[in-house]
Formats: sequence, C-alpha cells, structure tokens
Amino acid sequence: MTAIETARAELETKIGTEIGVSDWITVDQAMIDTFAEVTHDHQWIHVDPARAAAETPFGGTIAHGFLTLSLASKFSYECMQEMPGQVMGINYGFNKLRFLTPVPSGSRLRGRFTLTSVRQRSESELLREHKLTIEIEGHDSPALVAEWLGLSVFSDTPG
Repeated sequence: MTAIETARAELETKIGTEIGVSDWITVDQAMIDTFAEVTHDHQWIHVDPARAAAETPFGGTIAHGFLTLSLASKFSYECMQEMPGQVMGINYGFNKLRFLTPVPSGSRLRGRFTLTSVRQRSESELLREHKLTIEIEGHDSPALVAEWLGLSVFSDTPG
C-alpha cells in the first residue's frame, strides 16, 4: 500500500471520533491589543477596557472573533500529527463557522477536534474535515464552532 492509502484507511476508522483536545491558552489584553495592531482593527470593544466595562454587557473588553479563530492553528499543532509519508499540510478553509460566545479578556481557551470526513482528492492529497470547537473555560457555550478543512499532501512512496 502507498502512504496515502495507509493514511486514508487509518483515518476512515477514526471518523466520528475525537482526535484531540489542546492545552488551555489565556487570551489577555496584551494579546488582544497586539492582534488589533497587526490587523488594524481597533474597535473599542476590544481595546478600551474602561469604555467596554461601562458601555457593553461584557464587563470589559472581548477578543476579536478572528483572534479566537486564529488560535485554531496553535490548537491543531497540539492535537494532530503528520502521518507517515505526509510531506505537508495545507489549511483548505471552512465550510461553516459560527462565533457563538464572546471571549472576555483574561479567558482561557482550548480547541477540541473531531474528525468528520476524509476523502482522497488525488494520488497525493487527502482532504480531511474536522469539527473544531473552541471552548471557553467555565462557560457552557463555546466561543466558536467550525467545519475546518485540511489538505494532507503525501509523497508517492509506499507506506
């Protein structure tokens, strides 16, 4: 069997199962401010703690939704391993993404991954779909839920 055939067969047995849960990371005001600088998104609900405390129902600033989403890559590195013969992984996008709960500054987040599908796109590519849930410590509702697509590229050597 080739490496891609071996990987596909192994992944197919894991469809519907949780692949991994990352460690917690704290999203503090410094991280939010840095993200605002990089993205040029300085909306006051993210960067003005006094105003956010006085004028929002959140009690203070909240993380940008895209900051929360950007942590998905960090979480995936902790939860997913390259398979034998895989030469690279490529972010292929999202089928669906919902921001469900605002993330208050100082919150701890983690990612939870469940494999939902895998299909071979070519002789060297597997397209994997994961349900990604980014959880907020102490909250019943997650920060976001997404259907995340990843392309795994393999060499053509036997597995």
